[in-house]
Amino acid sequence: MSKKFLKNRKIIIILVIIAALIVAASLFLTREDKPIYNFIIAEKANLVQEISATGRVRAVDDINLSFEKSGRVRKIYVDIGDKVKKGALLINLESADLFAELSQSKASVENAEAKLRQCDAVLESAQAELEELKQGTRPEEILIYESKVKNAHTVYDSALENIIDKLKDSYTKSDDAVRNKIDTVFDNPRTSNPQIIFPIHESQLEIDIEWQRMLAETVLISWKNSLLGIENLENSNNLADQIDIAENNLDKIKSFLGDMALAVNSLKVSADFSATVIDGYRSDVCTARANISAATTNLATTKEKLNTANTALLVAKNELAFKEAGSAPEQIAAQEAKIKQAEANIIAQKAEIKLKQATVLASKAKLHKNSLISPINGVITRQDARVGEIVSANNIIVSVISEGDFEIEADIVEADIAYLRVGNQAKLTLDAYGDGIIFEAKVIKIDPAAILIEGVANYRTTLRFAEIDGRIKAGMTADLDIITAQKNEVVCIPQRAIIYKSGGGKIVRILTENNEMEEKEVQTGIRGDGGKIEILTGVEAGDKIITSIIK
Repeated sequence: MSKKFLKNRKIIIILVIIAALIVAASLFLTREDKPIYNFIIAEKANLVQEISATGRVRAVDDINLSFEKSGRVRKIYVDIGDKVKKGALLINLESADLFAELSQSKASVENAEAKLRQCDAVLESAQAELEELKQGTRPEEILIYESKVKNAHTVYDSALENIIDKLKDSYTKSDDAVRNKIDTVFDNPRTSNPQIIFPIHESQLEIDIEWQRMLAETVLISWKNSLLGIENLENSNNLADQIDIAENNLDKIKSFLGDMALAVNSLKVSADFSATVIDGYRSDVCTARANISAATTNLATTKEKLNTANTALLVAKNELAFKEAGSAPEQIAAQEAKIKQAEANIIAQKAEIKLKQATVLASKAKLHKNSLISPINGVITRQDARVGEIVSANNIIVSVISEGDFEIEADIVEADIAYLRVGNQAKLTLDAYGDGIIFEAKVIKIDPAAILIEGVANYRTTLRFAEIDGRIKAGMTADLDIITAQKNEVVCIPQRAIIYKSGGGKIVRILTENNEMEEKEVQTGIRGDGGKIEILTGVEAGDKIITSIIK
């Protein structure tokens, strides 16, 4: 080949290479970079929406008990850790004075009921007499009414003897209470200057007691003299005077013994006064008060019986006189008036019975308040009383918690509270037993008002354990997963694939079959575990959901 041909060939090759480079450069400069899409496939799955929280176990019932009034502990029936039933007696106070008061109240009811029966009898008698007045009186009827007068007189005489016995007994009990039971704590008790032998911190009380002891001596002497010849009392006015004297004297002795009770109850054990000696003083005072109370009740009862017997005697005498005088129109009218009065007396007496029964109920209520009763089935967690000590009113001395019935209290943050409902089920673990033991519970209460915890609004939520379990103890820490919603076979995607628009809508980006990106507006449902969220509209199962783009 010629040199010219070779030279031309080289030039052609160079030109071809240059053209190729130009074409390659042009293609490089004009090409577009295509992005790479990372995506997941929308699928159907079961979603469980949960709220996680930490709570504290507490007993359903945690009750603190105290007495409504101060008193001395008589007996303790329980100790810490004991299991008790609802209504069980836990502790009671000394109640001798209240038992005496209750006894007196019951006696008053019995007296009022007896008087009602008498009123009923008077009404029946008055009605019968009216019938007899209208029919006229026969000789044999006169004999009957004479017999009634005689019988009524016998009853009255018996009541008169009984009241005299009770007047003497009142003096005897008063004399024993003061001179035998109380004088053991006095020097020179029967003089004008009696001195109590133990210290009393309230000076006025000490002065009152010593003055009342001197006065009691004068009362007893005068009382004894007034009772001389009492068996021969015939004048009803004199008898009424003796009854008034006895009632007044019993009131004075009762007041004196009340102050003595205050004094001996405040006496403390010391080198001069042992617990045994002090208990003896208190026992004597208590016995004396009980005896005076009994004497007061007996006298009142006997007085009532005497008045009743006297009324019956007068009625019998009037009936006899009425029968002997024969019937007249004005007598019939008067008898009808008696019937109306007897009916009014019955109404009044029924009201009196109700009043006396209310007094009995009040006495029972006072006595009931001297006992602490468990209001629930539970376990004693606190017991601070000691036998013999004086407990103050309204000071907590016993605590009871419900046995085996526990709740959990947890604080749910504001962001989760919208999903929470009463009745939601929960699974939980207790720190004491680790994650391997699962317990179940249910939401039973959500407080409507928020509480601030470190500046964040929280809502106190209460859950009840599904079953009683002996392993559960008050105060344990519980880790909760509360199920707020659950759906099966719903379309779901990762929450991170959701894009929130500034206008309030939500969209996802879908990769089409042509590998193009398309935006679709969606509506979401519940949020599940693993970061997944339910899609209600906008996405179908199998759609490719773009999660990120690489350019």
